[in-house]
Amino acid sequence: MYKIMYFCGCNLESMLKIFETEKIKTFDRYTIDNEPVSSIDLVERAATAFVREYSRHFTKQNQVIVFAGHGNNGADALAVARLLAEDNYRVKVFLINPVRRLSSDSELNKARLQAVPNVLFVEVTGDEDFTPPTLSERDVVIDGLFGSGLNRPLEKGYAMLVEYINQSEAKVVSIDIPSGLFGEDNGKNNPQGIVQADWTYAFEFPKLAFFLPENAPYTGKWKVLPIGIHPTIVEQTETPYHVLTDEDVSGLIRPRETFAHKGVFGHALLIAGSRGKMGAAVLAASAGLRSGAGLLTVHLPLRGETTLQTSVPEAMLSLDANEDYVSELPELKTYDAVGIGPGLEMQAASQAVLESLLTSAKKPLVLDADALNILSLNKEWMALLPPRTLLTPHPKEFDRLFGVCASGYERLHNAMDMAVEHELIIVLKGACSAICTPEGNVYINITGNPGMATAGSGDVLTGILLGLLAQGYPPDTAAQIGVYLHGLAGNLAAADRSEEGMIAGDLIRMLGKAFKLQKEDSMDNSI
Repeated sequence: MYKIMYFCGCNLESMLKIFETEKIKTFDRYTIDNEPVSSIDLVERAATAFVREYSRHFTKQNQVIVFAGHGNNGADALAVARLLAEDNYRVKVFLINPVRRLSSDSELNKARLQAVPNVLFVEVTGDEDFTPPTLSERDVVIDGLFGSGLNRPLEKGYAMLVEYINQSEAKVVSIDIPSGLFGEDNGKNNPQGIVQADWTYAFEFPKLAFFLPENAPYTGKWKVLPIGIHPTIVEQTETPYHVLTDEDVSGLIRPRETFAHKGVFGHALLIAGSRGKMGAAVLAASAGLRSGAGLLTVHLPLRGETTLQTSVPEAMLSLDANEDYVSELPELKTYDAVGIGPGLEMQAASQAVLESLLTSAKKPLVLDADALNILSLNKEWMALLPPRTLLTPHPKEFDRLFGVCASGYERLHNAMDMAVEHELIIVLKGACSAICTPEGNVYINITGNPGMATAGSGDVLTGILLGLLAQGYPPDTAAQIGVYLHGLAGNLAAADRSEEGMIAGDLIRMLGKAFKLQKEDSMDNSI
C-alpha cells in the first residue's frame, strides 16, 4: 500500500511532463496523422478510459446528468453518456449549443447517442426557456461543457449554469478539466464561472493549474488517464514543467559501495538553534543523519549542548560562545556542505554570521527559515549567494524575499525567474513543492499530505537536503531526491499515525522506510 502515491487522487509512477494547453492542442492532430487513428476513434478512446474510471467509483444507483458543450469537450461528454447508457446507467444529457454549431465529432456522437434507447436528450439552443434539471445529492453531474482550450471567462448563460451546478448537492466529475478553468494562469478568470468538481479525470497530462493552490476548490481529486497520445510528439515537445515520480527519484539515488566508510559520505555542518528553538536544530540534525550523511556537526548556542547531545548522540557539536543565539561562524574547511537557518533567530550577531558564511563559503549551501528571513532584510546579500545555493522558502518567506505575489501561478513564475537570474535552486514549499533551477526547469513534487503542515516539517527538509549535499549530490539532484523523500516519509507517517496525529519527528522515523522503498523501486526497474 505504501508504494502507491496519491496527490489529489493522482497516481503517477512514470516520467511525466506538464504541457501548456497551447501545446497540447497539437498532440491530438499529430496522433491522428501519425498513429494513424481517426479523430472520432480518439474521442472514443478517451471516453472509454473515462467510463472505465467512473464505473470504479459510482454505482448504477446514481443518476447521471451530463452537460455537454458544442466543442471537442462536448464530443467527449456525448460519447461518455452513450457508453454509460449502454452499460445500463440512468443517463440524462443536456447539450448546450447556443451557437447552433457542433464540431464534427460532436455531431457524430450526438447521432450515436440518440440511437441509444432510454436516454433523455435535450439540446439547448437558446431560443427556448431552459430550466435545468433538479439535482440531488444522489445525482452525479458529468461536466463536459468546455475543455482546456478555453481562453476567456464564462459569462451569461454559461456562468449561470455553472453557478447552478456548484450550488447543487450533486457530485461533479469533470472531463479533462473543470469547465471555466484555464490551464495555466487564472488571475483574470471569474471564480464564479468555474465548475467546482469533486473529481477531474484528465486525459494523458495534468494541467499546470492542477498544481496551484488557488485552483484546489475547482479540480477536487484528480487523476490522469492515458489515452494513447503518440509518444514521439510528447518526447519531441519541450516544456520546463515536470512531475517528480518514483522512477525519476529511484534512478537518482546512488548505491553504496561494499567497502565504503563514513568519510565517503561527507561531513555536514548545520548552523541552527537559539533559546527556545533548540528543537529545530534537533529535527534538522536528526534528518541530516537519517538522509545518509557520514558525519554531522551542529554549531549552536551554548545553551543547546545538553539538548543536542541527549537527543542526537550521533551528531558532533560546535558550541558558540554565546549562550542564547549563534554569534560566530566556525571554521568551514573540514565540511562538505553547510545548512543554516532552523531556529536561528534574527539577532544582529546571527545576521553577521550569515553574511560571513555567504562571503567565505566555497561549499554547497542550503538556507532555510531564519536564514531566509535575514536575507529578506538584507537583499543586497543576494549577490553574495554562491551559484546553485539551495533556498527553501514557504510562500510567505518567498514573498518577503522576492516580492508579494497575487497567486500561486505568479509566485511559481517569479521563482522560476529568480532561480535563473540569481543562479539558484529554489524549493518553493507547499502542497506541490516546486523545485526551480537555473536552467529554467521546474520539478513539481506530488508526494506528501496535509498532515505535514506541522511545526518542524521544514526543519526536517533542511536536514535531508543538507545530508544529501554533504554526500556530493549536485544541488538540483539533492533537491529532487530530498523533497520527494520528505513527502514520501510524510505519506508513510500519515498511514501509520493519521494526518491529524503525525508530527515532524514522525517524518524522520519514516525516512529509512522511504529510502528503502526507492531502492526497491530502483531494483525493480533494473530487472
